[in-house]
Amino acid sequence: MEYDQPLFRPPSEADSLILQATYGCSNNTCLFCGMYKMKKFRIRRFDDFKKDVLECAGTMPHTKRIFLADGDALVIKTSTLSKILRLLYAKFPKLERVTSYANPKNLLVKTMGELRLLREEGLDILYFGLESGNDDVLRKVDKGTTRAEMIEAGGKALEAGFPLSVTVLLGLGGAKMSEQHIADTASVCSEMNPTYVSALSLMLGPLEDYFAEQMGPDFRFLTKLELLREVRQLVDQLRTDGCIFRTNHASNYLPLKGVLAQDREKLLGTIDAALADPGRFLRPEFLRAL
Repeated sequence: MEYDQPLFRPPSEADSLILQATYGCSNNTCLFCGMYKMKKFRIRRFDDFKKDVLECAGTMPHTKRIFLADGDALVIKTSTLSKILRLLYAKFPKLERVTSYANPKNLLVKTMGELRLLREEGLDILYFGLESGNDDVLRKVDKGTTRAEMIEAGGKALEAGFPLSVTVLLGLGGAKMSEQHIADTASVCSEMNPTYVSALSLMLGPLEDYFAEQMGPDFRFLTKLELLREVRQLVDQLRTDGCIFRTNHASNYLPLKGVLAQDREKLLGTIDAALADPGRFLRPEFLRAL
C-alpha cells in the first residue's frame, strides 16, 4: 500500500491504522490550512480502497482502530461509506472503532437517518473543525461555514449519536479580535456541548506572510503569553456538561487535559502558574515543530 502524501491525522489517532478513503479535502479553501493545498480532491474508487484493506488485514489482522483519511470521509455518499464500514469490520475482527474528520457542510447534507445508519455501522468519533465561533473571523479565513451552520452541524452529529471532538484554533483572530474570537468560540461550544474540545495554536510556517496580508493591515500574530491568555479565557467561559478539554496538540505551549466543569479551577490554576513563570511551564519552541 502506498499513501498519497502528505498524510495527516488527529493527535488521538497516533496508534490508528490510517486508510485513505479520499484524497485531499472537499472544502480546501481555509486560509490557515496548508495540509491539502497540493492535492486535487477526489473520492477513491471502492475497489482501490478495498485492495488496501485486504493488504492491511493480512499484515495487521489485530488492528483495533482505523482513521479514514484524508480531509473528510463524510463527503462520500452514504451507501458507499456504509459498504466501507461493513468491509472494515468484516476484515479486522478486533476492530473497535473507525473515525473521520467531519466537514460541517457535509454533516448538514446528510439526513439524520443517514447519520444514524453510519453510527450504527461503526463510524465513531467525528473530528469537527470549528476553528472559531466568530462570523467575522470565519469569513476572513474563508472557512466557508457560518457560526449558525456550525452549531446546527455539530448538534446534528451529536443527536445522531456520534462522539464529537471539536477543534478550536487559538490566535486565529489575531490580537485585535482575540477576546471576541474566544468569547464567541466558547459560546458556540457551550451551546453545542460536544464530547471533546481541543485547542490548537495557529502555526503557519511559510504561509505566515500570506496569511497576515490576507487578514488585513491591522492583523498581528499573538505572542506565546497572549495565546495562553486565550486558553485561559476559553476554559473560563466554556459551559459544557462532561466535556473533555485538551491542548495536547504539538502546536501548544502548555499541554492540558481535564473534564469541564469539574476540573475548571485546576486547569485555570495551571494556566495562571504558567503565566506567572512561563520559563518553567511552557513547552520550548523546538518541541512545537510539526
